[in-house]
Amino acid sequence: MLYALSTCIHCKQTRKLLDELKVAYDYLYVDQLSRSEMDEVLKEMEKVNPRGSFPTLVINNNKVIVGSRLDEIREALLS
Repeated sequence: MLYALSTCIHCKQTRKLLDELKVAYDYLYVDQLSRSEMDEVLKEMEKVNPRGSFPTLVINNNKVIVGSRLDEIREALLS
C-alpha cells in the first residue's frame, strides 16, 4: 500500500519504481480525498508513520518505508 500525494515528485518516483519492478500495489493520493476520507486515512497511516509524511509504503502489512528510498524499496521487494 502506497500513501502518496498527487503533486509529490518523491511519490511519483516511488510509483515509477514499483511499476518498473512490476509489483502489484494499491495506492491512495491522499490529497485527492474528501476531507473526512483524508482524516480517516491519515489516522490509519499514522499508525505506521507517526510523522504522517509522504510517500509512505507498507509492504506485506509489516515493512514500512517512509520517503523515496528507492534502493531500500528495491531491496525489500526483491529479497
